[in-house]
Amino acid sequence: MNDARPSVLLVVCGGIAAFKALELVRRLTARGVRVRAVLTRAGARFVTPLSLQALTGERVYEDLFSLTDEQEMGHIALSRASDLIVVCPATADMLARMAAGLADDLASTVLLATDTPVMAVPAMNVRMWLHPATRANVATLAARGVTFVGPEDGLMACNETGPGRMSEPDTIADAIMGALRPAARPLHGLRALVTAGPTHEPIDPVRYLANRSSGRQGYAIANALARAGATVTLVSGPTTLPPPPGVELRRVETAVQMLAACEAALPCDIAVCTAAVADWRVAGAGAHKIKKTPGAPPPTLTLVPNPDILAHLSQPGPMRPRLVVGFAAETDDVRDNATAKRQRKGCDWIIANDVRAETGIMGGDENEVTLITATGCEHWPRMSKDAVAQGLARRIVAAFAAIPDTDTPDTAPDGVPA
Repeated sequence: MNDARPSVLLVVCGGIAAFKALELVRRLTARGVRVRAVLTRAGARFVTPLSLQALTGERVYEDLFSLTDEQEMGHIALSRASDLIVVCPATADMLARMAAGLADDLASTVLLATDTPVMAVPAMNVRMWLHPATRANVATLAARGVTFVGPEDGLMACNETGPGRMSEPDTIADAIMGALRPAARPLHGLRALVTAGPTHEPIDPVRYLANRSSGRQGYAIANALARAGATVTLVSGPTTLPPPPGVELRRVETAVQMLAACEAALPCDIAVCTAAVADWRVAGAGAHKIKKTPGAPPPTLTLVPNPDILAHLSQPGPMRPRLVVGFAAETDDVRDNATAKRQRKGCDWIIANDVRAETGIMGGDENEVTLITATGCEHWPRMSKDAVAQGLARRIVAAFAAIPDTDTPDTAPDGVPA
C-alpha cells in the first residue's frame, strides 16, 4: 500500500546521546512523518532495536548481510526509499567513515549508496569535535551537500563543557520538517537581517560603555524567521547565547562594526532591529588603560553620536528592505515615544516595550510589547520572548502574503497572532 507521508531514514550511531533519537522519533511521528531506522552495532549498546521498533512501528535494520532484510528491502533500495536520511547521533567515527566513503556495515553502505539528501546531527566530546580531523571531515561532507544540525555548547556526559552537545529533539525535528517541506515554509526564498544584543563602546582597552541587553529577544526572532523558511543573518553584539540553528551569525562589538555588518548583509527583504545599540561612543578611546592618580580629578569623557542603524536601513532606496521593524525600549510614555520614534526613523513597524527595572524585561526571559504600524497600535500581553518572536514571525508572514513582491508592507492583518 502506498504511504503518502514524508519519510525519514534515521541512522542511530553509538553515542550516549542516542537516547535522544528515541524522543526525536516521537516528535517526528507526531508530525505525520514515517520513520524507519538503521541501528549500528555501537548504537545498539545505547538503545535497543525493540525501542526503535515500538516507536517507529517499522522493522529496524541492523545487518548488512541479513538475508531476510536484503530479500524484503535491499540496502540499495533502503538508501533511496526515504525523502531524507538523518544520522543522529553522528559520532566522530561515523563522520570520518562518511567522509572517507567507507562501506563495511549497513549504515555506512546505505550512506554511500544513496542519492537522497543527508542530514547529520553531531554529538561527541568537545576535543573530538574541535580536532582538526573532525573539522576537515565536516568541511568535506558539507561541501558534498550534507547539512548539519548542531552541535551546541553545553555540559556533556563526560562532564566537559563546550561545543559537541547534541541538539535537542525539538530543534532537530524543526530542521527535519524544514528539509522535508521547504514549500510549506512561508518565508522560503526571502532574506532576513536581525540585529541583537548590546554594543560595547570602548573607553580604553579594559573599560567600555554598555547596557543590560541580553540579546534573547533578537536571537528568538532570528530563530523564528529561520524556522519559517527565511535565510537569516544575525548580527549580534556581545552575548553568551548559542547561535540559533540554520542562522548565519556575525559577531560584533561596537555600533560602527554592527552597521558595517548590516550593510554587508544587504540586500535583504526583512530587517528586524532588536539590538540595544549605544547612542554614543567615546571620542578617541585610549590605546592605554586610564590610570587613577591619587588626588587627581576623574577623567573627562567626550561622547560623540553613534550611527543610527535603524534610520540608515529605513532610508528609501534600492537597498532598503521591503519591511523594516524597529524596537523601542522605553521607560516613560512608552507608546507615545515609540510612535514618534517610528515616524522619526522611517521604519515600517516598531515594537515598544517597557524596560523599567521593575518589569524585569531587559535581560529577562519574558516581554510585553506593543506593535505599532502606520495604521495603529496593538498591545500583546506578557509572554515569553520565544512566543513574542513566533507572533512577530506570523505577522511578517501575513504581511508578505498580502502584498505584491514589489510593494513595501506597512501593516499586517488585524488580531494578535494565534
